[in-house]
Amino acid sequence: MLFSRAVRKFRKSRLAVISAIGILAYLAIGIGIFLGLVTREDAFECVGPNHVPGFGAAQKPEKRFDDVDFELGLFERALKRGDKEEALAEIRLGRRRVADVPVEELEKRLDAAFEIFDELDVSRDLNREPQLWPKLGELEAAAARLWQPLEGRDAFSQRVKLAFGTDRQGRSILLRSVYAVKIALQIGIIVGVASVIVGTLLGAAAAYYGGWVDHLVQWLYSTLSSVPYLVLLSVLVFMFQGSAVEQSLVPLYAAFGLTFWIGPCRVVRGEVLRIKQLDYVQAATALGQRRSLILLKHVIPNVSHVMLVQFSLLFISAIKAEVVLTFLGLGVKDEPSWGIMISQAKQEVVNGFFWQIGAATAVMFLLVLAFNIFTDALQDALDPKHIA
Repeated sequence: MLFSRAVRKFRKSRLAVISAIGILAYLAIGIGIFLGLVTREDAFECVGPNHVPGFGAAQKPEKRFDDVDFELGLFERALKRGDKEEALAEIRLGRRRVADVPVEELEKRLDAAFEIFDELDVSRDLNREPQLWPKLGELEAAAARLWQPLEGRDAFSQRVKLAFGTDRQGRSILLRSVYAVKIALQIGIIVGVASVIVGTLLGAAAAYYGGWVDHLVQWLYSTLSSVPYLVLLSVLVFMFQGSAVEQSLVPLYAAFGLTFWIGPCRVVRGEVLRIKQLDYVQAATALGQRRSLILLKHVIPNVSHVMLVQFSLLFISAIKAEVVLTFLGLGVKDEPSWGIMISQAKQEVVNGFFWQIGAATAVMFLLVLAFNIFTDALQDALDPKHIA
């Protein structure tokens, strides 16, 4: 009955429902990535020149010239290798492949492109020489003839990959932002579940048994809470430096799991102190039931609403903490994540390129905002004082 009332109250909030739909969308993306919709190789694949702006935004002539220089360089190096055909077959930028023409024809097209390139290369700053811009257009057209024209699904896929532009290594910012959803969900769910379970068991035991158990648990979380939060996380992660699991997510799981249980522990302890005085708990005690059975069967199930709210809070806290630690160089190592993207964007921002930091921040912001709204609505709907 109480659950159905809570559901009805939750559904009255439009923002809460929209946030729940948004969270489900992120979960669907995460499941799709686990199933191979976007692979790790896709996130690391070079799809174009570096620092291409998103949504087809106009580039300055000097940057356009550098992009063509990058493409011509790919072909020039390939044609200098022993097996030219094999070298050319390895050239790819996302869905773009080398033009399906004989090597001799490709060499002629490359030479024609370099003739125009040399005419423009004498310019000190193309941005200030508009009389050369038509020639730059000719160079881009000549470079385009080196590639097989994209059609249908390939053209659409390439446009999607370049929707948010490319980073300093020519990788798709969109694919990296999307793949990072998997990392965020992994960390948020595993840390949230583990921390809530540990915090609930310790907090419930401390409140219900009291005595030395309560003193021990209070001393433990008071001691850990006295250490500055970021310093404690950094020390715990740093302990894994040089170990076999350094490059994995295990250091983050361990660091967050050893610290994030404190919040649920305190909240559950306070709730259990109230619950253990209620009549049904006293009646079970008077009937001679084992205290451990009463705790597991009658007390902990009645703090499930607290556990659910705490999980929502810890989920977003773990994601934000991962971003901070990764930015400091102590978090995710070899996987695309929002923290790595923001860290790599430091120099880009100085140079006026905001696409990578903007994309990572926006995708993370939407998830955190949705969970904040969802948690507030959930806490309000599940509060026994409000639904009684």
